[in-house]
Amino acid sequence: MTEPYDALLIVSFGGPEKREDVIPFLENVLRGKPVPRERLLEVAEHYYHFDGVSPINGQVRELIAVLKDELARSGIDLPIYWGNRNWDPLLTDTLRQMAENGSKRALAFFTSAYSSYSGCRQYRENVAVAQAEVGPTAPSVDKIRVFYNHPDFVAANADRVKAALFSLPNGGLEAQIAFTAHSIPLSMSDNCKYVDQLTETCRLVADELHLPADRWKLVYQSRSGRPTDPWLEPDILDHIRTLHDAKASALVIAPIGFLSDHIEILFDLDEQARELCDELGLPMARAGTVGTHPRFVAMIRELIQERLGQVSERRALGSRGPSHDICPVDCCLYTVPAGRPTR
Repeated sequence: MTEPYDALLIVSFGGPEKREDVIPFLENVLRGKPVPRERLLEVAEHYYHFDGVSPINGQVRELIAVLKDELARSGIDLPIYWGNRNWDPLLTDTLRQMAENGSKRALAFFTSAYSSYSGCRQYRENVAVAQAEVGPTAPSVDKIRVFYNHPDFVAANADRVKAALFSLPNGGLEAQIAFTAHSIPLSMSDNCKYVDQLTETCRLVADELHLPADRWKLVYQSRSGRPTDPWLEPDILDHIRTLHDAKASALVIAPIGFLSDHIEILFDLDEQARELCDELGLPMARAGTVGTHPRFVAMIRELIQERLGQVSERRALGSRGPSHDICPVDCCLYTVPAGRPTR
């Protein structure tokens, strides 16, 4: 007989919380990848710009706090654990603690809405490595499905975009929407549904807001790797220049590929993109990420209830339907080329 689920595991990227953490954190991120030391030090400056503190860990703590209340109101009695890929609390330490507490089978929520190597498969590999390090007492871990087209995820993002539009002159009546996501190598995107799923989320959010197709575009940010390697484009900064040349009246940047406002949003959008918009005289508002939006938190609770057998309908908007619960063996395959980081 299959063991019942006895825990919820939140799996995230992790981030430094003081200046002394920055270099060790980045060494964890780039371990096993022949990335020049100069590149590591360049990225470190982004973190030092914020005194070495990435907000991502604090945001995961906030999510866990509101999720505990959401689960309690629904009578779901699952202790919540949290493990990161690259910084404390690390996955191995968390799974070891779960084993010591007697956990046998956990549900896992990855802080990524879309299918890709770095957003899904790599996390599953990280969990498998942590289980091997803990040994035979490590709990089994089943991932919750991706939720790019879940109605509550779409509604939460639409609320954030609407608030940004209303902050602009004339309520952003003619403003363009630039939906941004983390750029990834074409060799990674060609082997997953990342772009397809992102495009569908953008379309669904635009439909929710009654925006015509000429008012929005999916663009990318936070590119890394060698300049000669092909990555997803256009970059947000190039797109801003294009909009300026086309005489756009205003712009909302909506980081729809992210769940929380971490360093890449603070530096790449709130600093670099805003500076460019100010320089060009283009009014700009940045939409918030879903964060702890009530509809997003309710969605997580519903996805848990799906796997607990407490709800029968697997909700999804559009024609694609809900994503799979168990990833195929060949899902999101990617081999990291020499000299290129995965993120």
